[in-house]
Amino acid sequence: MGDDRTIGGWPPVEFEDRPWEHDPEVAASRRALRQARGPYAAAVPPSIASAVPTVSPEVAALADDATAELARFDAEVGMIAAPFTSILLRSESASSSEVEHLTASAKQVGLAELGAAASVNARLVVANVRAMQAALDLSDRLDEPAVIAMHDALLRDTAPQFVGGWRDQQVWIGGGAVSPHAATFVPPHHERVPGLMRDLVAFAERTDVPVLVQAAIAHAQFETVHPFPDGNGRTGRALLQGMLRHGRITRNVTVPVSAGLLRDPEGYFTALGEYRAGRIDPIVAVVADASFAAVTNGRTLVGDIRSAGERWNGAVRARVDSSVHRLISFLQSQPVVNAKTVAAALEVTEVTAQNGIDRLVEVGILSRATGGERNRIWHATEIVEALDRFAERARRGRLG
Repeated sequence: MGDDRTIGGWPPVEFEDRPWEHDPEVAASRRALRQARGPYAAAVPPSIASAVPTVSPEVAALADDATAELARFDAEVGMIAAPFTSILLRSESASSSEVEHLTASAKQVGLAELGAAASVNARLVVANVRAMQAALDLSDRLDEPAVIAMHDALLRDTAPQFVGGWRDQQVWIGGGAVSPHAATFVPPHHERVPGLMRDLVAFAERTDVPVLVQAAIAHAQFETVHPFPDGNGRTGRALLQGMLRHGRITRNVTVPVSAGLLRDPEGYFTALGEYRAGRIDPIVAVVADASFAAVTNGRTLVGDIRSAGERWNGAVRARVDSSVHRLISFLQSQPVVNAKTVAAALEVTEVTAQNGIDRLVEVGILSRATGGERNRIWHATEIVEALDRFAERARRGRLG
């Protein structure tokens, strides 16, 4: 299991043989059952609480530059008098979900937030927003209960049987559902998980490691331990955001780093494999490169939304402090609304909220998102389209 301090490298994952007993409830072919005989090899991740992360000078410089760019973007957006905090949080959550092939349009995510989406993926993205928010809320104390709380926020509605603690079963990645024998990677046996997670949060609390390097390593170790039966990827990326906030690189907004990872998901997963082989440069470089991409894409998104808000304010004749102008501001963070959500956000009656909605429909800012007279919902088309363009740039790597 590796020791406390490793100079000039990083302790690689080792493996141990574990006995396997086939679950008679799982139906399988004779061929699959034959392949599932005998022991399997489960990972034994190293202890990292006191390990010394040594990255190459080139990667250290890249991480320093990325750290400065993240902090600069966070400060830029924090100074803008517009509600970008929630829109960037939603963008990061959607991108993190898409890494797991959970894709949903901005309109569907907005409908899901109001309980009106037909898309299962959109509801899962909304759950990921809760996990990201939990990571930020708990960033002052990144301990074991905080990590469990992030996972609970993610899966409490869709898979409540998996929340509340570490996994109590063997899991594996790839290779089918019958056994771990043909898996791409077999995380550690569940008996090892509690100790490994204690070790991981001890590493996350250190103050002698550059924050972005520390966050990248902690994320890779988390994905290697795979402490939950499901939701590890999304929870691990929420943890990464929590560590950036914990290390005070970001203080105001959620920089959509997962959108940067979407440029090259295969490179991201390859870097996780390199980490397990004892090489930390690749995962640090991937997170740093993703940070640059996230800032570029995030700046474009913020610019699109600011431009839309300025056009809207110019198109509406009303007092600057009127509820209709406050509704314009609200739409920049919550582009899919109904009268109830507007009334709550603006602290006005639903009648006043509906009047404001009708006013913005008249000038083309809002459009009906659902048909029928009951449960009427509207969306700000320009903001929804800006969010979808953000997602498309992330997928294609077109960040100009």
